[in-house]
Amino acid sequence: MNKTKNLKYWQDKFSEAKSKYDVRLSKMEEYDQYLNGTKAMPKIGKGNATKVQDAFTVRNIVYELIEAQVDNSIPLPKVTATKEFRTEGARKIENKLRCELDRLPFEYMNDTQERVCPTQGGSLFWVEWDNFKRTHTTVGELSVKLLHPKQFIPQPSIFEIEEMDYMFVLVTQTKSYIKHRFNVDIDKESETEDNANTFDKVTSDDKVTQIICYFRNDKGGIGKFSWVNDTVLEDFEDYQERKQKICKLCGSDVSGDKCDACGSKKTEMVRRDYEVLQFDITLSNGKTIPRGTKIKHYTPNVYPIVVRRNVSAFGSFLGKSDVEVIKDQQDNIKKLNSTILEKVLTGGSFFTVPKGAKIRTNDENLKVLELNDPADKSLIDVFTIQPDISKDMSMMSLEYEIARQELGITDSFQGRKDPTATSGKAKEFSAAQSAGRLESKRTMKSACYGVLYEVMAKFLIAFCDEPRDIITEDNDGNPLFEEFSKYDFLELDEAGEYYFNTDYLFSTDVSATLANNREAMWQEMRMNLTQGAFGDPADPNTLLFFWQIMESLHYPGAGKMKKQMQNKIQTEQQMAQMQQQIDQMEQQLQISGGAMAQMQNENAQLSQKAQALEADNVKLSEGIGQMFGMNG
Repeated sequence: MNKTKNLKYWQDKFSEAKSKYDVRLSKMEEYDQYLNGTKAMPKIGKGNATKVQDAFTVRNIVYELIEAQVDNSIPLPKVTATKEFRTEGARKIENKLRCELDRLPFEYMNDTQERVCPTQGGSLFWVEWDNFKRTHTTVGELSVKLLHPKQFIPQPSIFEIEEMDYMFVLVTQTKSYIKHRFNVDIDKESETEDNANTFDKVTSDDKVTQIICYFRNDKGGIGKFSWVNDTVLEDFEDYQERKQKICKLCGSDVSGDKCDACGSKKTEMVRRDYEVLQFDITLSNGKTIPRGTKIKHYTPNVYPIVVRRNVSAFGSFLGKSDVEVIKDQQDNIKKLNSTILEKVLTGGSFFTVPKGAKIRTNDENLKVLELNDPADKSLIDVFTIQPDISKDMSMMSLEYEIARQELGITDSFQGRKDPTATSGKAKEFSAAQSAGRLESKRTMKSACYGVLYEVMAKFLIAFCDEPRDIITEDNDGNPLFEEFSKYDFLELDEAGEYYFNTDYLFSTDVSATLANNREAMWQEMRMNLTQGAFGDPADPNTLLFFWQIMESLHYPGAGKMKKQMQNKIQTEQQMAQMQQQIDQMEQQLQISGGAMAQMQNENAQLSQKAQALEADNVKLSEGIGQMFGMNG
């Protein structure tokens, strides 16, 4: 099938899918108007008296109740290994995903999604590998963008992303971007979907609508076809497979506009199922894959679209919209509010004077009223007419309460004064009950992020060829710098062939909400310290561990306290070492003193023995002299 036939085929599919999705698209515009506080109201009256009337003023309960549910926390990734030897790989991919959360603008995307999702019933993430983002040492970066539901057209009557045969994404692009990105001149083209990225139908000569179709090919891979009006931009049967630009003349790999080997500018893209290792790879189990080994490229084969639903609804691609639930109450409040305003403005004071009386009108403060008869003075009076709006106010409060109850939002959850909660504990319990009713929405958010992290991880393993730096913490809370490499996920199958294994379980960390609430974590750590969970609170090592944790939670001054505790422990250790050396010296001196005393005793004993021997010698000499004297 050539490109022309492909274009006609996918244009027909797009027209069919969009026509069957128009009902939901029109509701999206209506829901957005409610969120922005439209003054338009449904028809009032019956029969010939029916008329359309705008509200005088709007109390926007749709915006108020949706804002009350905004959750700024981003569920953190949790990756679980299915086998023990893959634990290190699970840790590496989890740390890499956390770094991607910091690199990408997830705070902005989450803030937008927290309002779009309950308003429209859902929102979408769009994951792509941007090969045009390059540095001196890396090629490509992971890209995650937010899609409004009106920018996505699903296959008719199919409600799960992975079950669809095809889907469409509408993106507003500038003509210069299309020229730079696809090398296609579309200066004469015009914008077909003028509200693809906004509800305001404003056209521009500098913009066009790029329609992207993702489809499942015959081999189970993911194809991509995109166009602007009748100009084809992309046509890939499997856009996730690896391709390489080569020279048509010599077959060498080409990285730029021409071949470095022969200088030819004639190039073509060819499929590359395998890569040849340019260096030795050491696996996590210690085995080494030698340079020159052929490794089959990993292909994700997953759609790059992830949907987040507000509340699940049977037979619907998106979830249930909060606006759809409470729009009747919003309309009733607009009517009642307009009625109250009309009653208040039409009321006022009336001045009665006798018929024929004349009032001098001038700039003086004192006004003169000319009466024909003194008895007419009794006819001068002022009447104040104030309409009764108490029933309208009560009804408006009732409608507001109905809207809150339908969404499960209490006064305590909104941070307002709750007359039913007579204590702090009761107020906390009331807020927890409301959070319990809204737990379904949080579950849908966590489920969406779990799927998103899986798609992100598979794209990283498939396309991230160079090692990437990541930062995490060791067991002591100190920064740990390491590298993420797709080759960490290489394994050897029974046939002796190496392959990339992505058999991991992806979910979200249930403690993410508490972990993101720093004040709550600070309080929790202080309580653990006082209760002895870290050890003896008076032990400097316990305090050092405590301040290390507080520093990781960004507690003000925790870093200085940690250094002081480290210096204190170091000083105490030095003093202990010095004391030990003193004790050893004293022991040596004691030993030396004892040896000297023993030597002195031995010397004294030797002296006594010498004196005794000398005395014996004297006696012996005298005895010998006597003996010689007698013989002589």
